[in-house]
Amino acid sequence: MTNWMPDTTLLRRPAYLSLADQFARAIQEGKLQNGARLPTHRKLADDLKLSVQTVSRAYDELIRRGLISGEIGRGSFVQTRPREPEPPYLPERLGELIDLSILKPVCEQIHLEKMRQGFAWLAENLPASSALSFRPNMVFPRHRNVAAQWLSRCGLDVSPLNISLTNGATSAMTVALMSVAPPGSAVATEAISHHTLVPLSSYLGIHLQGLPIDDNGMIPEALDEACRKGVIRAIFLQPSVINPTATLMSVERRAALAEVARRHDLAIIENDILGPLVDEGLPPVAALAPERTLYVASFTKITVPGLRIGYLAAPDRYVAAVANRHLVSNWMATPSIAEIATHWVSDGTAIELVNWQRRALAARHAIATETLGRLPHRSHPQGLHVWLPLPEGHLEDAFVAQARLRGVAIAPGASFRTADSGWHPAVRISLGSTTEQELKTGLGIIASLALGDPEALLLAI
Repeated sequence: MTNWMPDTTLLRRPAYLSLADQFARAIQEGKLQNGARLPTHRKLADDLKLSVQTVSRAYDELIRRGLISGEIGRGSFVQTRPREPEPPYLPERLGELIDLSILKPVCEQIHLEKMRQGFAWLAENLPASSALSFRPNMVFPRHRNVAAQWLSRCGLDVSPLNISLTNGATSAMTVALMSVAPPGSAVATEAISHHTLVPLSSYLGIHLQGLPIDDNGMIPEALDEACRKGVIRAIFLQPSVINPTATLMSVERRAALAEVARRHDLAIIENDILGPLVDEGLPPVAALAPERTLYVASFTKITVPGLRIGYLAAPDRYVAAVANRHLVSNWMATPSIAEIATHWVSDGTAIELVNWQRRALAARHAIATETLGRLPHRSHPQGLHVWLPLPEGHLEDAFVAQARLRGVAIAPGASFRTADSGWHPAVRISLGSTTEQELKTGLGIIASLALGDPEALLLAI
């Protein structure tokens, strides 16, 4: 156990952040060595005459910064060596656990049958170019034409020459970031954003700046202020429900952000992987600022998870950069999967599965509304998840751990956090990752935990 102790006379509001900062400085200065065991939440709270909640939030913040690790049953330890970030979802499903942590579309036997039919069709119709060519321009011209038709369903009018096929949205996001933000530059995003964006930006040497949000998404004035204070090269937006808080950004807010981006000559990366699943009829940001927006679309969340193909539409100024970055990072999308996607768009299977998903999600949201009715939460009828801010007194890590002990896995909200201020503990709950009966059972457990008194996990001393 360490002998170093924080100085309570130096604490400033919010106390938990100030406390976390003292620990961070002590670790940086070597006063707390790697592997040192920290006092339990309660002991430190008693020693410092602080609330257990303040200490717990400070430890949560240190975990988020990668400075300490919390191990159930053992305690908290200084961790100065770099650690890879953990995903918000379980890497594999364990036993009888109800897994509501991973974001998936609703999948039933129809999806397996459609995929089998797709591969059967491919066996009879695979073009020689898709099997034998190394050159993307020999394989994908026909696919780009069909992609332009699909993107028109998303509200985007774009030339096939401006579209790249990628192995899903993550590949498209990576290429887009590499194309608009060189190492050392800054990219702004919402304070609660895509869970892979933080590690991806770190790997690419990009500084990610989380900006304040409200119930309508990123606040334009906050973006304008950030641009005036520093050099922002691009912004990453998820305006249509796929964002963790399930926000559907209004057209007015989209236009306001586009105007700020235009004023400061920012590139915009728009992640719109639900595309036509969300039938609100709002134009994508790319339609409001086509000269600067790189638009990401995908099929995995709206048709079948195994259809790992995405579209990245780029304005003329970035087309060459996108092509070059995609060549060095992926070379090209998998031609056989691209063939199935193009076939499904052309014969109507893709939109058939989108419409099926919309109906299935309506039933899932009805279950969520009934089960979580007494708890304030955010959702959208065509979204894949629910965002549940935790009631006062509940600590995020403890809540997620208690749910796991009762057989339900959920995603901690901190996995999506990109800014230090204005945070309220929350969890993301996937609606499509399991059966309706398991969903109802899992939501019932979550509701009972949220409505009950907070209970900390006991750690062995």
